[in-house]
Amino acid sequence: MDPDPSDDERSAAPTGGDPSRWGDSGSDTFANAGGETAADDEAAPGEDDYGAAGEETADGQGGPGPDRDGADPGSGPAATSDGDDVYAPEVEGRQYRGTWYLPLRYDELKRAGDTDDHPDRGEGGAFRLTDLPRVPRVGHIVGPSAIMLGASLGSGETLFWPVLSSQYGWTLLWAFAVGVLTQFVINTELQRWTLATGESVFRAFARVANYWPWLFLAGGLISLGWPGWAAGAARVGTTALGLSGPVSLLGTSLATWKLVAVGLMVLIWLSYQVSSVMYTAVEVFQIGLLFVSIVAAVLLVAVSGSWIEFADLPTAAGSIGTLPADLGIAVFLGGLAFAGAGGYLNLSQSLWAREKGYGMGNYQGRVKNPFHGEDPEPIERDGFSFPPTTTNLKRWREWWRVVQLEHLLTFVVGLFVVAPALMSVAIRYAPGTTSDALQMWLTDVAPALGPIGTVLVFLVLFVALFTTEYAIVESFVRNSVDAIYEAYGREAGWDLETLFWRVLTGFCLWGIVIILVFTSPFEGREPFFFLVVGAAMSGVMMWPYTALVLVMNTTRLPEHLQPGWARVVALWWASGFYGYFSVLLVADTLVEFGLAGFDAAPLVAGSGVGGYALWVVFLVVQSYAVAVSAGAKRRAEGTVENAELAAGRFS
Repeated sequence: MDPDPSDDERSAAPTGGDPSRWGDSGSDTFANAGGETAADDEAAPGEDDYGAAGEETADGQGGPGPDRDGADPGSGPAATSDGDDVYAPEVEGRQYRGTWYLPLRYDELKRAGDTDDHPDRGEGGAFRLTDLPRVPRVGHIVGPSAIMLGASLGSGETLFWPVLSSQYGWTLLWAFAVGVLTQFVINTELQRWTLATGESVFRAFARVANYWPWLFLAGGLISLGWPGWAAGAARVGTTALGLSGPVSLLGTSLATWKLVAVGLMVLIWLSYQVSSVMYTAVEVFQIGLLFVSIVAAVLLVAVSGSWIEFADLPTAAGSIGTLPADLGIAVFLGGLAFAGAGGYLNLSQSLWAREKGYGMGNYQGRVKNPFHGEDPEPIERDGFSFPPTTTNLKRWREWWRVVQLEHLLTFVVGLFVVAPALMSVAIRYAPGTTSDALQMWLTDVAPALGPIGTVLVFLVLFVALFTTEYAIVESFVRNSVDAIYEAYGREAGWDLETLFWRVLTGFCLWGIVIILVFTSPFEGREPFFFLVVGAAMSGVMMWPYTALVLVMNTTRLPEHLQPGWARVVALWWASGFYGYFSVLLVADTLVEFGLAGFDAAPLVAGSGVGGYALWVVFLVVQSYAVAVSAGAKRRAEGTVENAELAAGRFS
């Protein structure tokens, strides 16, 4: 790798005042610019659950932690050498409940050298040296995983898995659990680079090769460019209100659900006007909708009496690892991808973590609403790196712990509550259904329940589907804007906020057009058709980016930031898992197009010539990812002093 011309002065991170003294969240000014110091604070026992609790200063922020020096606060927070100043005091941690941007004088920060202590810059510029922020409580950083949960509820948890359960009972619950836990590993690994450097995953992909963001952008459009969730929510709403007939508009007869679906897309677009920080509006709306959806789902189980179906769970243990012979691979892969959010949606976890201010993302700006008249916040092309001091290593360990807990307690627990609840209702009231998911709920389940149960079915479906469409618009737009900006727009001098609004508007208009011309070129297709298409494509997309993240996080990150061996093995599994089913889906699709030679047998033997070729591609890619990641882990061992201080549970 070519050294940066400014790497002559390679030193530890510049020292500076405590971040809690630098002004309010998102402020563009600095407090204590003269480098004032304050007396060291000693935390009284029990004063803060996490350790040092800084006293409040005149500006309402937490005071400096122990052993701080008085250098320029614009140059970054100073980490102590004794490792005691790890946790953020309560007043500082509360800054994360919205979003928190902590501005630094970026151009004055020294550059990280090409050493084993810092990430490999690849095709990009040098990282800037500063310290990792102190660690807030788990409750302070809830948000990104809540949006991801919202993206999940209206896809796999409301549609795919309930209809599969109605057809096959609890025999596929094992696959749902595997899908959720696999996505837990993938989603948290997608945050690792952002947590360590403040850069998005698309910037990280561009450091590997500039074509990667473009490839995932194309895959995202194919998988999420179909407004099936808005269409589904509209279908549910109009059925519940008895508005299923057509209406005449401008001399054209349109189904009522189409007009409602268009209204939902417009509502989503308008919601971005609420806040100057566009992520904040999405987080608030999603958490509110999630609350309604989860409570309604639990009440539905109680009202319908479907809780008795859980008594049959033990009998399903014998089916673990097996699949029904007549199960369509597209639907199953879609269910695996949407046992969680899936596909292009998962990549947003990195961007939402940056917007929230996780780790080094705290020093990157947030995407602002260009129409609110506020100054934009800089999102630097080349992010940050922290020196592996004792304090920084301990902070990294604790940041990784709270990020994992936030995702586990929000995303994983939420899915394990809602999905089985809705599966139980489907098993009880629509056993062996041959309908698609929406038809099952509307024509099989709802009529079998009393008035309260029927209302709850409509409420759960409508809110879950709308929540998912909202999250999909947010995810697609944010991911695509970042991919375009990092691959081309930044160098071209484009304005990030303006680009965001153009893509948001364009994507919403695209969805409206698709809704209005729904019967052409998809004559006779119901909304669920679009969900199957999107879900299957999402499953296929998860294979390449899981393998890429595995290689990137092991070869580009230093020893103390790399995933541990348990996570590396889990990523080998995830890559192989989605790769295997992707081969089967691609093969089935090609056979349906008349290319019989691409038939791929599940056990490989007996495949057609083209099918064998697909299996060879899979084995080559998987073998490469395993060999490269294992080699990088072995070579990194012992290269960073005290790297074990950064290792925690499932690190």
